[in-house]
Amino acid sequence: MAHVLISAAHKSSGKTTVSIGLCAAVSRRGTVVQPFKKGPDYIDPMWLGQASGRACYNLDFYTMSRAEIGATFAARMAGAELGLIEANKGLYDGLDLDGSNSNAALAVLLQAPVVLVIDARGMTRGVAPLILGYQAFDPQVNIAGIILNKLGGRRHESKLRAVIEHYTDVPVLGAVLHDPVLEIKERHLGLIPSNESAAAARQIGYIADAVADQVDLQRLQAIGATAPVVIPPLAAPAQTHTGLRIGIMRDSAFGFYYPGDLDAMRAAGVELVFINALSDPVLPAVDGLFIGGGFPETHLPALHANSGLRSSLRQAIDGGLPVYAECGGLMYLCRRISWRGDSREMVGALPADVVMTDTPKGRGYVRLQGSVQHPWPGMAATEIAAHEFHYSTLENLDPGLQFAYAVRRGTGIDGRHDGLIYRNVLASYTHLRDTGLCHWVGHFLDFVASRTVRRARN
Repeated sequence: MAHVLISAAHKSSGKTTVSIGLCAAVSRRGTVVQPFKKGPDYIDPMWLGQASGRACYNLDFYTMSRAEIGATFAARMAGAELGLIEANKGLYDGLDLDGSNSNAALAVLLQAPVVLVIDARGMTRGVAPLILGYQAFDPQVNIAGIILNKLGGRRHESKLRAVIEHYTDVPVLGAVLHDPVLEIKERHLGLIPSNESAAAARQIGYIADAVADQVDLQRLQAIGATAPVVIPPLAAPAQTHTGLRIGIMRDSAFGFYYPGDLDAMRAAGVELVFINALSDPVLPAVDGLFIGGGFPETHLPALHANSGLRSSLRQAIDGGLPVYAECGGLMYLCRRISWRGDSREMVGALPADVVMTDTPKGRGYVRLQGSVQHPWPGMAATEIAAHEFHYSTLENLDPGLQFAYAVRRGTGIDGRHDGLIYRNVLASYTHLRDTGLCHWVGHFLDFVASRTVRRARN
C-alpha cells in the first residue's frame, strides 16, 4: 500500500500545484494513483481527482474518528498503486496545541513518508535549519524527501542542493522553477474549481510536464513503497432505499460534493440523477433533491435565464419535494442573489435575499446542535461537527421561519442558527460530511422515503 503525504513548511508554498503535477505525471507512467486531501475542502480534490483519474477523498480529524480515517484510507486504496495525500497548511499546523489533528499526526497515523515542498524563494543556507528543525520537532514523522519550489534558476537550485546535502540526510527529489504559467487562478473561496475551468485539462498538462521534467518520480514512488499500512476497510452498508431517485444538481455552478457522500447514497441503493442548473429545461422526476455548494454568484445570468428549471423546481418544492441544499444551493433557492452591482431572481422558494460580501462571513469548522424542529428523523438534539465557508449573508428573512440547528461554533445564517426549514426543504450554510460521526445521508434518505410514501398515498 505505497503512499506519501505531500506537505509544506507553511501555507501557499505551492504544494497543491506540486500535488496536482505529481498525480498527473505519475499516472502518465501507468501507475494508478489514488489522491486524498487532508481536512475539509472541495476545490483541491476536484483538481487532484481530475489529475489522477480517480475521485479524491478527504481525511479529516474534526469530522472523522482516527479509526475511520484509517479504514477509509484503506478502502479507497483498493486497486491503487500509489496513494498521494495532500496536506493543508503547514506540516505541524492544526487546531490543537498538542498537534493531534495536524498533518504530522495524519502522517504518523497512516505511517506515511512525508515529502516536504519548500518555497525556496530568497533562501540559501537557511534551508538547512528549517529542515533540521522539522525533523527534530517530532521524531515520529518521517520526512523522507524534499521538493524545492518556486526557484529563481538552476544556479539557485545548485546552491540549495549543496546546502541540504551537506547539513541534512534528506534527499532532494526535485526542484521546480518559478513559472507563472503553472499557477491556477484564485478567487474568494480559493482556487477556481476544475469543473468551472474549460482549460483545466490543459492546465493540468502544463503542470504535469513541469513536474515530470523537474522531479524524480521513480524515487518518489520508491519512498512511497516504504509505507507499511494495513488497516481493514469499512464494511459495506446494507441497501435500505432501493428504488429512490435522488437528483444531484451538478454543473459549473454547483460542484461541491464529497465523493463519499454520493457513494453512501449509491450504497443505500439510490439512483442518482444528475441535473444541470444552467441548461436542463425542467426538473426531472425525482423523489428528493440535493443541491451542493458552488459559485452561483458567478453564473447569475445563466441561472436566471433558465426560468423553466427554476419554475419547475419552485412548483416541486411547493408540492412537497424533499430538498437538501448547502451554501450555494441555499443561495439558489432564495428570491435573488446580488453581487457586484448585478441582482438576479433565483428560484424564490425560500423567503430571503442573498447579498454577496467582499470578506468571509462564515469560515472554518462549525459545531451544530439539532433542534426539535429538524425535519429529518433522528437529527433532533444531535451534535454535528461540520464546516462552512461563505461570502454572503441573507437579508429580508421571513421572521416566521424555523431553524434546524443551533450554532455552537461558527456563524451559520445569523451567528446563532443555521438550517432554514421551509415545507420539506432544509437549506443551510453548513456543509455536512457523511461519516461515522454524522451519517446525514441515511437521515436524509429516511426523510425522503417517508415523504415519498406520504405523497403516493395522497
